[in-house]
Amino acid sequence: MGIIDMVFFWVLLVNALLIVNASSRNLPFAYQNELQRHCSSTKYTSLCVQNLREFHHVSLDGLDFVSFLVNKTISDSNLLIPPLSYSMGSSELVSLEDSTYTLPSPSVSDSCERLMKMSTRRLRQAMEALNGSSRKRHTKHDVQTWLSAAITFQQACKDSILDYRETSPSAAISHITQKMDHLSRLVSNSLALVDTIMQNPKPKTKSTGLPRWVTAGERRLLAGRARAHVVVAKDGSGDYGTVMEAVTAAHANGRFIIYVKRGVYKEKVRIHNHEITLIGEGKDETVIVGDDSATGGTSVPDTATMTVTGDGFIARDIGIKNTAGPGGHQAIALSITSDQSVLYRCSISGYQDTLYAAALRQFYRECDIYGTIDFIFGNAAAVFQSCNIFLRRPHGVKAYNVILANGRTDQRQNTGFALHSCRIRTDSDLSPVKHKYSSYLGRPWRKYSRSIVMESYIDDAIAEEGWAGWLDSGDEVLKTLYFGEFKNYGPKARITKRVTWEGFHLIGFEDASYFSVGKFLDGVSWLPSTGISFTSGI
Repeated sequence: MGIIDMVFFWVLLVNALLIVNASSRNLPFAYQNELQRHCSSTKYTSLCVQNLREFHHVSLDGLDFVSFLVNKTISDSNLLIPPLSYSMGSSELVSLEDSTYTLPSPSVSDSCERLMKMSTRRLRQAMEALNGSSRKRHTKHDVQTWLSAAITFQQACKDSILDYRETSPSAAISHITQKMDHLSRLVSNSLALVDTIMQNPKPKTKSTGLPRWVTAGERRLLAGRARAHVVVAKDGSGDYGTVMEAVTAAHANGRFIIYVKRGVYKEKVRIHNHEITLIGEGKDETVIVGDDSATGGTSVPDTATMTVTGDGFIARDIGIKNTAGPGGHQAIALSITSDQSVLYRCSISGYQDTLYAAALRQFYRECDIYGTIDFIFGNAAAVFQSCNIFLRRPHGVKAYNVILANGRTDQRQNTGFALHSCRIRTDSDLSPVKHKYSSYLGRPWRKYSRSIVMESYIDDAIAEEGWAGWLDSGDEVLKTLYFGEFKNYGPKARITKRVTWEGFHLIGFEDASYFSVGKFLDGVSWLPSTGISFTSGI
């Protein structure tokens, strides 16, 4: 670029800035007041003000503000996130002459791009729900859930890139992570505005049952009185011999029900269709098994025996296992990012990172969950009701067990884990030696981690302090996390020696009720009054 071109560029830039500033100064007084009032509730106030100054040509409806911010996030996602393989390899960003550095593998870039598409999808859902014609069909909880998930997926993309920060050019890593942070701030501000502006609908009275999208015929099937669309059987007596074959054959129009006969199915299952139902013949009779682990070079998400991304997933009387063993380190049995999903009378078995409850609303009823460290992790809004939580023997002399590792990164996210009326016990391999290992209810995976244990039995394998810190996360996290207990019982339910962190709470009825199925999952709007029984409140 020559000197004349450079001067011309700067003249244009200065003129553009002057126009923007003049436009900001000429904003209507009423609009400026509304802008300041709404943005004062956000975490990133200056960014909020900067964004909404572009919006003065539209009405003063507060939800229009939110809609504008969500739309801007979608636009910035498309503008700022080119194909990540290009970003990571662009000669404008990094020099490839230094052979000591390697770029993230294509699988990491592909994974990150998939996560960003998942984020954009949830942003579009929120955008649609905020439109005037659609507002009556969706709740405040819906919008909060989808915006919370968008941040979760952005953070997961960032994490996958940061895993390579020691071997990849710092300019490339910084380039992408800064973009992710920018997008997450935009969504955080949108969440704050939804929280303060959007009203909750009148509560509905239904308190038990299956999701509202389950038809009468499907309810009969769940009660054992109807036929499935297809049957899976290892002995050749069904329509398919593997679960994945049946999933691949599923139609896209309405719920598709797969009945899986008893047997051990050694396969990986990937469910991306919406409204898939899997019904087995018992959690110990119909079992899907995998054995991938991070020690074998597989990325942690890809170790999952079963991965579910389609909404409205239901599983009943199915076992899902990862048999990599305690020495396999991170090895997921079930990874699930399905909104309004239900698992009933299922077994989810592994060691480290057994259940990846990644995002969105999830309900587990009468399930058995086995593991060692962080074996229920992720950032879903998940309630585990009347479940058995089994602690297993961890790997190594100095190893320990942690049940809950919630990854909430923003205080406005409506996410977290709640154990309600569960039994925390030891599995047979740990019982004889349980006093040799420390076991904890949970620890903070992220700054605003949120986990609750209420009206549950706590075995004497749990340490008296109850909760553990996260490695070298520092004291600040102990103030921002939210861990709570309410009316637990059993030998280690005594709270006299619990941690004294600012973020730990012995909660009362009102606070505990917030984490019930009815309120935390908005369950009364999508779990109607027939089929699977559940307790809506405390």
